[in-house]
Amino acid sequence: MSIRLEDQSALLDALSEHAASLLRDNWAEATRTFSGAGLRNYLRGVEALNDLGRTESLLFSYIEKAPQLARAIGEDSVPTLIEFVLAMASKTSGEVLGLLVDKAPAAAARLGDAAVFEQFLDLMSYVAANAPRGMRPLLEHLDRLFGQLTLGGLRRWVQWGIKTYPNDIEGQNRYFSLKSPDALSVLQRERKGTVFIDVQRRLNMYLRAIWGRDFFMRPTAGDYEDREGLRPFIERYVIHIADAYDDYKALGDDTPEDEIVSGLDIYRAAANHCAAHLVFTRERLSDEDLGALERAVCELIEDARVETLAIARYPNMRNTWLALHPVPVPGEPATVGELLHRLAYGLLDADYADPHPWVADAVARFRGLSSLEDGKLSLEIGIPLAASLVELDLPPFHPERDRQRAIYRDDNRCIWVSGEYDAEVALMATWEAKQQRRDVSILEMVNAVDVEYAGDDAEEVWVLGTEFLLDDGTSLNELEGGQPVRHPVHYHEWDYQIQLERPEWATVIERRPPMGDIADIEQVLDELKPTVSRLKHRIESLVPQGMQRIRRLEDGDELDVDAAVRAMIDLRTGMQPDPRVMMRNKLHTRDVGVLILLDVSESANDPIPGGGGEETILSLTRKACLVLAEALQKIGDPFALHAFSSDGRHDVRYQRIKDFGHPYDDMGKARLAGMTAGYSTRLGTAMRHAGSYLRTLAREKKLLLVITDGEPADVDVRDPQYLRQDARYAVDELRRAGIVTYGLSLDPYADQYVSQIFGIGRYAVLDNVERLPEKLSTLYMGLTQ
Repeated sequence: MSIRLEDQSALLDALSEHAASLLRDNWAEATRTFSGAGLRNYLRGVEALNDLGRTESLLFSYIEKAPQLARAIGEDSVPTLIEFVLAMASKTSGEVLGLLVDKAPAAAARLGDAAVFEQFLDLMSYVAANAPRGMRPLLEHLDRLFGQLTLGGLRRWVQWGIKTYPNDIEGQNRYFSLKSPDALSVLQRERKGTVFIDVQRRLNMYLRAIWGRDFFMRPTAGDYEDREGLRPFIERYVIHIADAYDDYKALGDDTPEDEIVSGLDIYRAAANHCAAHLVFTRERLSDEDLGALERAVCELIEDARVETLAIARYPNMRNTWLALHPVPVPGEPATVGELLHRLAYGLLDADYADPHPWVADAVARFRGLSSLEDGKLSLEIGIPLAASLVELDLPPFHPERDRQRAIYRDDNRCIWVSGEYDAEVALMATWEAKQQRRDVSILEMVNAVDVEYAGDDAEEVWVLGTEFLLDDGTSLNELEGGQPVRHPVHYHEWDYQIQLERPEWATVIERRPPMGDIADIEQVLDELKPTVSRLKHRIESLVPQGMQRIRRLEDGDELDVDAAVRAMIDLRTGMQPDPRVMMRNKLHTRDVGVLILLDVSESANDPIPGGGGEETILSLTRKACLVLAEALQKIGDPFALHAFSSDGRHDVRYQRIKDFGHPYDDMGKARLAGMTAGYSTRLGTAMRHAGSYLRTLAREKKLLLVITDGEPADVDVRDPQYLRQDARYAVDELRRAGIVTYGLSLDPYADQYVSQIFGIGRYAVLDNVERLPEKLSTLYMGLTQ
């Protein structure tokens, strides 16, 4: 359930009148932005800054700007900012800290990544420690500086000013106020090229169009004096790329205009190279017992392998990459790096023939391969080449001096698997399923079970694909095997920050609903008889009326005699006759199917507000479903009743209480009686899975009715907008598939987010939860008339 500001009376009393009023004014925006955990952190920040006792401008800035910061790069950045401000409180004034908080959202939006924003805060800490008088003018001109510099450029600009004016306070003030010629000169030198945040969306769409899949990219900033020293890298399938690229001039300022490579083209080349690694490097290589030179040569061969495979698909990539390779200088090489560069160029350019025998031999070996699909070829070729390279009369290999010169190539950390302990790999191995599950026939289950009552430690568990009940009603699966769940189903999710789908991001695991006592259901139905009786008249009005005659048609199946007589009379009296003298017989039937999707997250166990604590939201939802099921039984519309909850993106728990085509009998009622609540609410994934069942339903009108008591949230998501935007995207997907989605929220404060998910006119917020049984049935009839 949502956090209400009215419940924070202790905090409001501690604040000044102006601060409390400002918090109330910004509370609506905060609830739209933060999750429940984020709101609690937001309020803790208000309390911490109020207890700090500095100027109120700092507290005012935080109250207004924290939601904007969360929208820019996620709500986890807000506690980071608070910790930074509290740590800096003893080093600078409250006015300066208030100015920092005020500038934080704009800086975060420009940097575009939470990790890079933390680097920005580290830079501010560096300035406060080494040039405290320059902190205020720097922050006052931060918008202009970020308009011309990346974070790396800003860091170098700051460091130059601190080193130039180490003890000159007035000089520092003039420098950071952009009033000195030195400041403007360094600013001009460090000016930005093409900034990643400006082209990120174009790059995402470009990669999707080229490769037919999504890639995740994040900016990174470095301290290199030359931006070309900042190489891309791939870590956990995310492409980390420089926050800016200058136009590439192979010959310096003398490079002809038509040979200058723009920053955008450099981004495309680097992104395509990293994408080729992710697509074609299917197995990581072991670097055990390899020296630095052997690693460098193997990496070069691996780069050439994936690029050759990419060029086979997209031939024009060759020219894009070649434009960023400096043309080798003929003659005897002076370093190992020169030979490696010549080899890289020769492997990419089929028309280039290098005279050096080592390069020529390496190119011949590579081009003589019949297939490049196996990544281990890089080791098989690279290690002997490195051994022969050592025999040449050249200076020893130096990793920095002799590294590859093409600025678009990554550092190849993604192709190696180290022999050291890898926590992530160990965790995956720990959670790997140990049991084997087999679907067996009834005869196998009954006659050939080796171990009855198999436990969690069994090596093999046999299950029936369908339910089989013994004479006493006991499930055979429950006696002699595990639950017959379906195989996991993977669904994409929409990431609104990068405006792309995360492929196969969430996993739905179907579980068999537990069985409850059907006597409890019968007792509830007896209590609900008055409600069912009040709905009887409306139910009967929706029953199909059989054949109907549609009159007054110009084109129909047969002549309407009465209309023809009237038309003849009008014609005889000189009046214009009505040409609609035909009629058609139409069979009036209801071609409607509905799937009711219940949110059974942990909040459903909460008592009904004002209900005395005896009735929970879950029990009231169960009553509503019973009333609606009785109504649907009388109408004859096919319906399904499903429930969901989630425990992270890898475990979206889905239960089918009653399916289409299955009778609403004692089995369905027992499952409804046994329905329990727990975990979280990953709404978008659950709706996609429910839509997969509605898509196969042969009905003209398909309705997905979602009943939820809170906003989408999950344990692995900190940005509240993420799951809201994904749910809205799922609603749009279902609408394009011809499925109408309607949301019924039991949260009286849900208007802010439920309209964002389902759209105007496609949701209802129930203020009085106790009216849910009657409201649900009435709502359904209104939607399907």
